[in-house]
Amino acid sequence: TQGTRLPLPVAGADAEIVRRLRAAGGIPIGVTNVPELCIQPWTASDANGVTRNPWDPSRTPGGSSGGSAAAVAAGLVPFATGSDGGGSIRIPAACCGLVGMKPSRGRVSSQPFGEMWMGLSTYGTLARTVADSALLLDVTSGATAADEERVADPGTPFSEASHRLPARLRVAVSRKVPPGVRAALSPDQANALDRVTRLLAGAGHRLVERDPDYGAAGLEFTALMLAGIHADYQRLGGRPDLVERHTRQLAAAGRTAVPPRLRSWLKQRRHRSAARLATLWSDVDVLLTPCLSRTALPAEGGYGRGAIRAFDLASRFTPYTPAWNLTGQPALAVPAGIAADGLPTSVQLVGRHGSEGLLYALAGELEALAPFAGDVPALAGR
Repeated sequence: TQGTRLPLPVAGADAEIVRRLRAAGGIPIGVTNVPELCIQPWTASDANGVTRNPWDPSRTPGGSSGGSAAAVAAGLVPFATGSDGGGSIRIPAACCGLVGMKPSRGRVSSQPFGEMWMGLSTYGTLARTVADSALLLDVTSGATAADEERVADPGTPFSEASHRLPARLRVAVSRKVPPGVRAALSPDQANALDRVTRLLAGAGHRLVERDPDYGAAGLEFTALMLAGIHADYQRLGGRPDLVERHTRQLAAAGRTAVPPRLRSWLKQRRHRSAARLATLWSDVDVLLTPCLSRTALPAEGGYGRGAIRAFDLASRFTPYTPAWNLTGQPALAVPAGIAADGLPTSVQLVGRHGSEGLLYALAGELEALAPFAGDVPALAGR
């Protein structure tokens, strides 16, 4: 339902990702909540109310794939699918103590929808463990003839890679907030990053302080996101009387501020920005950053606020995730222990395009060194 009250038709067939799950013996048990049109990093909407975090019902499970994360964290299912256009898998994973993979652009088919959010968004996985996440990506990977982009077969199944110790890697560590975002890293999240850094260094990996060359990636991402929101709003009927205030405002901004000619230019510019950011990987294998600036927000997040206030809150909460939707590189949220407020912390691993297997290998090693996957809310049992 896209989290909206818009009267949408019932689908006549499974999406390609669901078709692959069924073919592998998966049993879909239902659909989960998202914020309206999957826009926000919290899961609350006029259509479906407020979705809550199993670790603390007064907090959000994140968004936009917050319902999926809540279901996995609470033990309803072992894993779930989600989509990620600016962090919408990694953010809920970080809020709920899960492993959340945003694959490379083109790794998982987006059919029947075609390009989502101007190429920013892709389907991916949420799971309690690295091995479960890797297994689900094995099952759902693969483009169709209708997909614009595709990634070469990794050769080794991701589930196998997740159980292999990686070679000693060069890991760049960065706390830098991309330009244009007013965000501060909380002590709990900074401690989580330091904890993971020490674990990886103790395992023999070479850690270096190195910041990505973000440039204007934040502005480019925002413009493409607004264009994507407007396109979705139009595709779904564009009824201003049935959508939330911030959705109307963001769709209007996408129409007026990002006309078609600018959209085409931005899509071309995206490749230049990706190439600039990718220079970091000329002498490192993986980038390690915080995943979020703080632990989970209150359950309503910015629900009910106007577009400017909601966008400001969202950008300060999630400064580290959007750049990698612009570049299309794989990015993996990994649990990193429990904060002073009793909520999960998380870090983000980013790799070269197509390097999901390497990220899973490193995350699997980290999980073995400090089994944060064993940290579950009381609601889920043990």
